[in-house]
Amino acid sequence: MSDLTISTNRGELDVPMIYRFLSEQSGWAVGISRAVVDRAIENSMCFGGFVDGRQVAFARVVTDFATFGNLVDLFVLPEYRGRGYASEMLTTIMAHPSLKGLRRFTLATSSAPGLYEKFGFGPPQRPETLMERYFPNIYLS
Repeated sequence: MSDLTISTNRGELDVPMIYRFLSEQSGWAVGISRAVVDRAIENSMCFGGFVDGRQVAFARVVTDFATFGNLVDLFVLPEYRGRGYASEMLTTIMAHPSLKGLRRFTLATSSAPGLYEKFGFGPPQRPETLMERYFPNIYLS
């Protein structure tokens, strides 16, 4: 039995820790402002992972709760990695009743594709139909 507790209660989130990790340690949001993190949390379904009352993991899903979801910002603090917490977070996210039955559930990752494959994620079935506007260094401008 794991010692990780997962909650979707935004009031329990350690937003300063989430902001510090994303803005300083993540490979995708370095330089992001606190205001942008606050707005992202406010407009997403968030999952916090806690050990002994301390938040050690985070993920959020941008969704309409009907047809589409996009998994973003999944992380486990470095000192808590290797304990299966990312898998537990994904298990909880994918089983959440509000996210069941979505026609499309996406994510973008440059690390741990094997982890996401275990949860049914893979390359787009029709990549020729997907387009994006992507500004990887937007927070450093």
